[in-house]
Amino acid sequence: MAISPGGDTSFSSQKTIISESLRTKKSSLTEEEIFYMNCRAAYLTVFKSSLENIVSKDQLYLALQHAGRNPSQKTINKYWTPQTAKLNYDDFCVILRKEKPTSKSELLKSFKQLDVNDDGSILHTDLYKFLTKRGEKMTQEEVNAIINLADVNADGRFDYIKFCKLYMTTSEQCLKNTLEKLEVDSKLRRQQFGSHNEGAPEKDPSPVPKPSPRIIGKSDQETLSNKDDTRSSLLSTSRKFKTSVSFTITMGTSSNQNSKLTEPNLKDWQCVQSKGCFFLEEDGEIISHQYKMQITQKSMVYLTIKPLNLSQVEGKLSSWLSVDTTLYILKENESRANLQLICFTELRNREVFGWTGELGPGTYWLIPSTTGCRLRKEIKPITEEAQLVYRDETGKLFLTKEFKSTLSDIFEIIDLDGNGLLSLEEYNFFELRTSGEKCDEDAWAICRENFDTKKNELTRQGFMDLNLMEANDREGDPTDLWVTLHSMGYNKALELEEACPFIIDICAENCKPRIKAVHMEACSGQLEKAICKSVISRSDAKVMDGYENIIVHTYNCDTWITSVIENKSDDKVIIHINNELSKNCVNNRGLSIFAVEVAPKSTMVCQHVMPLNEQQEWIYYCVYSLIS
Repeated sequence: MAISPGGDTSFSSQKTIISESLRTKKSSLTEEEIFYMNCRAAYLTVFKSSLENIVSKDQLYLALQHAGRNPSQKTINKYWTPQTAKLNYDDFCVILRKEKPTSKSELLKSFKQLDVNDDGSILHTDLYKFLTKRGEKMTQEEVNAIINLADVNADGRFDYIKFCKLYMTTSEQCLKNTLEKLEVDSKLRRQQFGSHNEGAPEKDPSPVPKPSPRIIGKSDQETLSNKDDTRSSLLSTSRKFKTSVSFTITMGTSSNQNSKLTEPNLKDWQCVQSKGCFFLEEDGEIISHQYKMQITQKSMVYLTIKPLNLSQVEGKLSSWLSVDTTLYILKENESRANLQLICFTELRNREVFGWTGELGPGTYWLIPSTTGCRLRKEIKPITEEAQLVYRDETGKLFLTKEFKSTLSDIFEIIDLDGNGLLSLEEYNFFELRTSGEKCDEDAWAICRENFDTKKNELTRQGFMDLNLMEANDREGDPTDLWVTLHSMGYNKALELEEACPFIIDICAENCKPRIKAVHMEACSGQLEKAICKSVISRSDAKVMDGYENIIVHTYNCDTWITSVIENKSDDKVIIHINNELSKNCVNNRGLSIFAVEVAPKSTMVCQHVMPLNEQQEWIYYCVYSLIS
């Protein structure tokens, strides 16, 4: 019998086991660290290395069992379809996030439904009928294996209370053993894995996690847990490197880098603007709006992108203004099959990134990008959850002042053209982000009838009333409102910490440009190609000694450094990256040491690096090694 729901009881017991087995550690582990420690322990119980892939259903089932799960065949089939060839460690972590561990209370609740006498036991005949006739049917041999368990069966009855205790004890002991093995074996302990996978599933992903590109590294949380391990770590002490190349770049402070973007004289130029937002997903992937721009005749064009300051307090800046924002400009050709990279906004003045140049008539794609160095998951405790709604003395429901302020900021973010109203297209970007569904014309007509509108567009007050109606529909239960807030990047304290709104300005000398948001997609695909092409065309390139088909490209644009690995060979390669000797640096992986796998005949963005403190000198020192 496989029962998949999880609960706090199981997690609490796992947390206790881990704190006992790791009691010699100087600092306590966060829940996120515990999760990744469980992932590592389970994976290393089945496989020798994080570089090994899950290649069968049986291996997936075994690894999930060692992680304290009890997956049904239906669960296994959800992640291992006929199209699945293999899953990697990152995929395994994604699955564990979705399939919560079974709790004792859930087990007892499931069995209690069959306990007609309420005495803690079930007749074998009733148990047999239930397990072989209903739901996901078990075979006779599988049922007999349960009935033949001596400790929990007697006189034709199955003692499910004893069974649940035995199940939890066995699961906890398995987890404890794997964690102790991880602690005792120094080679395993020094092995670094976990990543921010660029190819990881998007929000509401398909059941099968995307398996590539694969990054083997240590998670953000593990990096924080033990600096000594980070300094001395290698993927494996027994692993040998075939060859290595290194880069050293010394950078000055940002004060020397903020004067390169010069705004032209824009008098008589025609200007337009649009807003958008970067959203940080659970798996660390970043998605954003993407745009089409129309230029009707040859013209000088000035493009800028910068974070959008939403602070309503004079003199106070929004916390995400330090997030880097870049815009890649690609031209659409006649076939529309391939986009031609034209440029990107590499010049900077404070938080503004821009580009000035001449563009011919045509359709251009504008793809925003951020390195991810400063828009990353942060694990911080929230002491008090914000209140969203309240009732007055008559029982009438109202939105709190704090929630209204947050909704006003959200309105500013989703009002892409900045006209103070929400069109159906703008509202649908919001709906796709928060619910995954679009609002059709009929539903929009009903919305216009019931809420304040102007020129057939929703006003700010109408948007507030729409959220109040949702709260009333749930009789004051704020659960759905929190789903919306989390989707938009807000935490339980109503702080925007997993999103960065931005604003794009376009000015043209000889014509009025047009811009329209057309997609909200992951910052990969065309963007990955554009970054690789941009870096390769202007980078410092080094060939791996003895392996002329493997090239490491490093590009420095003063504000950040990007490295791209090019694999021209017919075989995949694994590259080990070591940033330990870099000073005052932060990268988008959140790791000082990690490894990447590069497919044959391909290029991939290896890492972005920025200064941790822009007011101080920073030194980028990185060693790239080919793993044998």
